[in-house]
Order: sequence, then C-alpha cells, then structure tokens
Amino acid sequence: MSNIRRALDSWERGKERAPDRFTRSGIPVKALYTPLDVGGGYVDKLGFPGEYPFTRGIHGEMYRKRLWTIREFSGYGDAIETNRRLKYLLQQGETGLSIAFDYPTLLGLDSDDELSRGEFGRAGVGISTLDDMELMFQDIPLGTVSTSMTINGPAAVIWAFYILAAEHQGVLPAGLRGTIQNDILKEYMAQKSYIFPPEPSLKLVVDTIEYSSKALPQWNPISISGYHIREAGATAVQELAFTIANGLTYVEEAVGRGLDIDDFAPRLSFFFDSSIYFFEEIAKFRAARRIWAREIRSRHNPKKERSMWMRFHTQTSGVSLTAQQPENNIVRTAIEAMAAVLGGTQSLHTNAMDEAWGLPTELAATIALRTQQIIAEESGLPDTVDPAGGSYYLEWLTDKMEEEAYAYLDRINAIGGVVKGIKSGFFQREIAESSYKYQKEVEENKRIIVGVNAHIQGKTAEIPVLKVSERYERRQISRLKEYRRNRDDQKVRQALNHIQKVAWEENLMPGIMSAAKAGATLGEIIGTMKDVWGEYREPVIF
Repeated sequence: MSNIRRALDSWERGKERAPDRFTRSGIPVKALYTPLDVGGGYVDKLGFPGEYPFTRGIHGEMYRKRLWTIREFSGYGDAIETNRRLKYLLQQGETGLSIAFDYPTLLGLDSDDELSRGEFGRAGVGISTLDDMELMFQDIPLGTVSTSMTINGPAAVIWAFYILAAEHQGVLPAGLRGTIQNDILKEYMAQKSYIFPPEPSLKLVVDTIEYSSKALPQWNPISISGYHIREAGATAVQELAFTIANGLTYVEEAVGRGLDIDDFAPRLSFFFDSSIYFFEEIAKFRAARRIWAREIRSRHNPKKERSMWMRFHTQTSGVSLTAQQPENNIVRTAIEAMAAVLGGTQSLHTNAMDEAWGLPTELAATIALRTQQIIAEESGLPDTVDPAGGSYYLEWLTDKMEEEAYAYLDRINAIGGVVKGIKSGFFQREIAESSYKYQKEVEENKRIIVGVNAHIQGKTAEIPVLKVSERYERRQISRLKEYRRNRDDQKVRQALNHIQKVAWEENLMPGIMSAAKAGATLGEIIGTMKDVWGEYREPVIF
C-alpha cells in the first residue's frame, strides 16, 4: 500500500483541481479511487453471491440461470381495457404482470363514489368488486403468471378479490405467485394514499403477512417500498435508510404477533427506485442487501438463510422523465435499468418515454419493454455475477452508502422509531427539505437536466398521449349498479357486520374473503373498517 500511496502522491502533484463533485445524496466524489479507499475484509463485507452478507447477490449465479422478471406497469380505465393491455404485453414477451390502480381504488373508494368523479381510470385501473377482478384477468392463467399489485391502504381487500378470482379459474391459493405492495408506512411518509391511522394499518398488514405464511406460501404479502419515498424527493441514502427502517418495523410487529421469523421473512420483498445517478444506485442496492442481512441475523437469529435475503423489484425513476424532449427519456430509462441489473434486482419495470405526459401508449410501453429485452439478450450484463463489483469507486461508495444509512437509522431509533417519526413529521420534513434542495440546484443550473436547463430546443416535440375515455367510467358505473342488484344484500350485511365485530381481535383476512365472496364492494368493506378505526389526518408540517 505504501507504493500505491507514493505513486498516488506523484500523480496528484501539480494537477489543477476540478470543481468538487457530489452524488445526488450529497456525498463528495473524488477524481480517482484506488485500493487505498477500500478497506479489507473481502469475505465479511462482500463474500460470494448467494452467501452472507449477500452484497454481491442473493443467488449463486444470478442471471446466468434465470433472468430478472420483466414487468411493465399497466392499468388504465376499467378492467376490460386493462385486460387488453395485459394480454398485449404478455404476447410481446413480458414475464410478469404489474397492476397500477386509479386513485379512488388506492383510497378504498368505489368507482361510483362522488369523490371518484373525474379520477376514475386516470392513473391506473378502477377496481371495485370481485367481478371487476375476474374481468381484468379473464383468459390470463393466474396459476402460471406472477402478478404484482401496487396497492396499499386497501391491499387486503384487493388481494382477497385476486385470490377469489384465481379460485374461480380453478387455481388454489397455494399455487399463486405474486406481490401486493401493502407498505402503509411509506404512504404516511411520501405517497399519502393512506386510509386508517398507523396502528390499525400495521395490524392489517400483519394480518396479511400471517395469512400468507399459512395459505399462500409462494406469495409476497408486502413489498417494502423505497420507490415512492425517492419519487417524493428523497435522496438515495434517505430511500435506503427509511425503507430498511420500515422493513424492520414490520418484522418487529410480526414477531410481536407471535410469528416465527423463518415462517414469514423469506417472503418479504422490497421495491426500490433506480434513478439516473448510475453508480450511487448500484451502490445503494448492494448496501441494502448487506444491511438487511446483518440486521435480521443480529436481531432475530433466523435458522433459514433465506430469511436474511433482500429480494427486490426495481422501477426506473418517474421523476427523472421530462416532458421536454421526451425521446431523451428512452436513454434515461436504459441507464437506470442497467443500474438495476448491475445492482442485482429480481424484477424490473422500465418506464415509458411518454409518462411525463400521461399513461403510456402501447408504442411507448413496447419500447420500454424492448429496453429490458435488449439489456437481457444483447448487452452481456447477465453473463457474470456482480460485474461492477471490485471497482474501487463502487466498493468505496457501497461502504459510504451503508455508513450514511446507519447514521439515519440511529436518528430514527433516537426519536422512538418509525411510527413516532411519522407522527412528529420527521420523515416528511427530511424528504421535503431534500426535494427543495434538489429543485433549487436545478433552477440555479448546479444540476443539469438535458432539455430542461441545458441543450434546450425552441419547440417541444408533439407526441401521442393516451386518452382515458369517459365511456369507460360510464361502463364501469353501469356494471357496478348491476352487480349490486344481483347480490344478496342480507349476506353482504352479515359479512360486513362480522368485520366490524372482530376488526381488532382477529385476523381480518378470512372475514374480508367472506365479504368479497358475498358480493361486498371495495368501498363497503373499507367503509366498515373506517367505522371502527377512523381515518388518518396528517399533522401540519413546517
């Protein structure tokens, strides 16, 4: 090392220093990294793929044996239109489904609720009944395809619809593969589509984890999500730290319920953002696996190695997309997708170039899908495990991301944990301050966004935008009225009364399943829980 130090001193001598550079998280970046920047302990810090601490990947040969699951986020209008898009993407080579729901559905409202007017089907598909779910997956074999559903507050109800729709196809729950996002803590921090206060919301999440561990052994009952935290303006370090803090909170709640760590931890999954700052993203993914494995082992001493795995889905960054020069978004998405693959993701969704304008058109969604397929089939990135590993810069940055994340975890512990941090506004303030700082840097040209504050063209290109027809809403409301007319209202009332009676005392999944089977709507089931638990009102944050 002394020889390297002398050679480095000689190299640096007399060189004119360039301006300081920083990662998106504000970590200073030097001009050059050498072995002097990387500490020892290869086996303890890196190890081998498929072995603790899983820095280099959770599987021994990673993509050499099996590629990541290729998904495209889909859902708009009603179940009929979304069914058409899902079938199209499967025909084009998608290997897993990913469902976006509209905002009324995210808030547990039926499509004909007066608060749903004007929002139906705009940012995803509107689902109000078991019949809607069956229609959305008509002629799609749920026993052979993996489905991810981005739903949180009402996740238990939407999941019940899905399980029953699969049973209608003849697929038993034990044969289902997929994920419900179901991460309510990050909703309070970032996305804001919460319904109930934190305590009953956590109870409902643990209900789904417990139910899944017994009845759906191949299902991921939660996807602990940094994505929305990042999209709200957080840095990569904040995304990493807050996501792990949330994950550890869910684990503590489940263990507190009496669940064995090895019965549920192997099916926990995560969901991260892959943004444009290439190496910081790769370092974030590698540090995340290492931190999670260490914390689960030290806190809960699992018997199964798989209980320490951090399995995660990745989505390229929505906020990095620009309405200006939208074709540039194809390049941004390709870079972000490559970072996710180099970081060892298990599943990937690439954004479409037109998503700064609206929901993706069929052409834009196809280009996004082809981006993944080109990386998978042409780039050579899957040929070896952790191909970026060993880079002096990447290893130093992985260590630095871990160090910064632990500093945040210490702060969260000091304020009493995640729930207390949410109620005091800690997370909301941290994210807001980071978002403001970044926007100020863009406005002052300290951070360059091509087409926005540099290399600007006089006229923005016209691109096709997907329009969600109002006739989809009329069709949905008509079907919903017919659905209510054809059910047994007495059975619905009995099922809802049972949910109200046992909301705090029992696992609610069996009751929700019974209500859905009886014909209760999403809004009715959620409304019954509101009667017991109330609704959450966020504190004013200054």
